[in-house]
Order: sequence, then C-alpha cells, then structure tokens
Amino acid sequence: MLASKGQKVLIVDDERWTSDTLATIFTIAGYEARATYSAEEAIEIMATWQPALVILDVVLPKMSGIELAIELASRRPSCQILLFSGNPSTAQLASAAAQSGHPFEILEKPVHPDLMLQKASRLLSVH
Repeated sequence: MLASKGQKVLIVDDERWTSDTLATIFTIAGYEARATYSAEEAIEIMATWQPALVILDVVLPKMSGIELAIELASRRPSCQILLFSGNPSTAQLASAAAQSGHPFEILEKPVHPDLMLQKASRLLSVH
C-alpha cells in the first residue's frame, strides 16, 4: 500500500456517516481524504482539489454515481474511479455504462474497509 500513501481521495456518498467514516479510514491509512455528499458537491470540490481517486456511491440524489463517473472519466481520465452500492438495480446501471464504453467495477455494500483500501491501493499503484 505504500505506493499510494499521501495521494488524494474523494469519497462521495449521500449517507454522511458512510462518507465521513470512509474519509477517516483513508486518512488513518495515510491518504489525504475528503468526504462529500452529492455529485454536484464533488464537481465543485474537484474544480480546485484534484484527487487521484474518487470513490462513489452509485445511488446519489439528482446525478447518479455512474453518471458522475462517466463525466469524470471524460474530464479527468487520469483520475481513478471506484464505485460501491447496496442497491440491487446497480447491475443494470453498470451494464448500461459498460455498453456505452464505460466499464466500472462496483463493490457491493457493505464493503469491509480493508477491501476498500486494497482496491484503492491497487488502482492508484497501477496508474
């Protein structure tokens, strides 16, 4: 995990407890992490703060995590994206995104923090 220490990670989940807890876990693990609670707020933050990884809940109000992931992939191709969801309809959304050229891995909630940290480290060390 050492290769990715200190890198910026943005966590986006409308469940504040989840977003704040993940930001704390990533901070303790040595990342510079921030929590946000909507896609719109994430876009605002990213205008001035450039994370290496964005962790997105799929089901967000107004703009879904997958819609935000597609926008981020086109705007900031170097930014890694990791999605997670507890919603059963997520598979359909992921399939539609993949068919339009945006294949995303989606972790199923609840996600153990160690698994989330491993996935993040792997994504950040590859790119």
